[in-house]
Amino acid sequence: MSLDMTRQESLAPRRRLVLADDHLLVAQGIERLLEECFDVVELVFDGLSLLDVIRRESPDLVIADISMPGMTGIDVMWQARQEGFTMPFIFLTMHAESEMASRAICAGGCGYVLKNSAGEELVYAVQQVLDGRTYVTPTVAANAITSSHRRRRNLTDKQQRVLEYVARGLRSKQIAFELGVSVRTVESHKYAIMQELGVHGTLELVRRAEQEGLLKRAS
Repeated sequence: MSLDMTRQESLAPRRRLVLADDHLLVAQGIERLLEECFDVVELVFDGLSLLDVIRRESPDLVIADISMPGMTGIDVMWQARQEGFTMPFIFLTMHAESEMASRAICAGGCGYVLKNSAGEELVYAVQQVLDGRTYVTPTVAANAITSSHRRRRNLTDKQQRVLEYVARGLRSKQIAFELGVSVRTVESHKYAIMQELGVHGTLELVRRAEQEGLLKRAS
């Protein structure tokens, strides 16, 4: 029986965690904290390396800082989602702003934990996320939810239509024709949307809108 049990254990899938943080001591501390929860823990220290590991290993869970060299943790998740990867992301960060937490969750994150409250809370967040739930540090959770709903209501119907056309690659002149308005009006709407989302260019605008769920998915 013991041989059968050993064989079953050897055939069982190994749970893999990828941990991304550009501070070595922080990453190693988290690794020690979670090493009993996973069979394999891999450390990376920048966004591009994280994306490379996701493509290569397809881990069961990603825990990532937001601010990292190369790419932010949110941008890595966005790119991974575009490529079809569905593993959950937990963001472990110093950013306590509810707007940042809202952005991370709206972009598809499953967890948001502040570094200064990590420890048992991070272990709990991991358990919740692996069980299919979402976890946000309570001190930012309520404000993040409120911020998320507020952001979604701030675009007018006309701005939403302009945004959809921009995402489809139409230029301002084409959008003006479709909506029956002047090019100046389209540019005004586009500028207001950029101000609302805190971006400065068309590509960044489309990416942020996709991250925050402001664009309708093609069926």
